[in-house]
Amino acid sequence: MKRGLILGLLTLLAACGTPQEQCISAGTRDLRVVDRLIVETEGNLARGYGFEEVTVTRPQWVDCTPRPTPEDPTPKRELCFDEVTTTSREAVALDLRAEAAKLASLRTKRAELNRAALRLVDQCRAQYPE
Repeated sequence: MKRGLILGLLTLLAACGTPQEQCISAGTRDLRVVDRLIVETEGNLARGYGFEEVTVTRPQWVDCTPRPTPEDPTPKRELCFDEVTTTSREAVALDLRAEAAKLASLRTKRAELNRAALRLVDQCRAQYPE
């Protein structure tokens, strides 16, 4: 609950643009990244598997008809072979013990980053009072 509230407040602050808010946003960026990774890792452990983005390039027929011009207002339709890249998300097996260790490490890192962020927020507020 507390982590969600802090993350929500930090996200709200990141959307604003005063110098103080920009300072806070920049200084808490790593904390937000680690929070996102914690949520992802918790989801992986709950499901028992993870996801991986896979990019595949394959040849495909595509429409390469020339644009109409004053000389040829209705050009003949043409197809040509071109490389088309697609990205999909696929399930992958995980070493659940390693994933649990990663989660513990992320939580430790989050505690460190949170302490540093609290100090930085105080510094930003002192440097850019509103």
